[in-house]
Amino acid sequence: MKKMIALGLLACIFVTTVTAQKTSEKMLRHVVLFKFKDDASAAGIKSVEDAFMALKGKISLIKDVEWGTNNSPEKINEGLTHCFFVTFTNEKDRNDYLVHPAHKAFVEILKPYLDKVVVVDYWAKK
Repeated sequence: MKKMIALGLLACIFVTTVTAQKTSEKMLRHVVLFKFKDDASAAGIKSVEDAFMALKGKISLIKDVEWGTNNSPEKINEGLTHCFFVTFTNEKDRNDYLVHPAHKAFVEILKPYLDKVVVVDYWAKK
């Protein structure tokens, strides 16, 4: 029984330490907002969504990626409908991502449908 309690305590300490390390780790966020052309088809927009999400499997520098569509009731999005949120470890990884062949190929998929893009990068602070 004492061994079980000791193992449980060690497991708790390990999880707490790992969690603390993860939350204190610096993260570079790359936020990309898209407004699509009025005549962009649903299939075309879906191809952009899929291509963006496929970048994580093609570019190991990406630590995490998520996306969603605007649903703000404030109506001040200026036509921007899609938000892609990419996490990098450092600026070098972000910079290398921007010139990576897979990212450049994605941009070519995006171009026919894109009306406007806004990009903001920042260091996450807790």
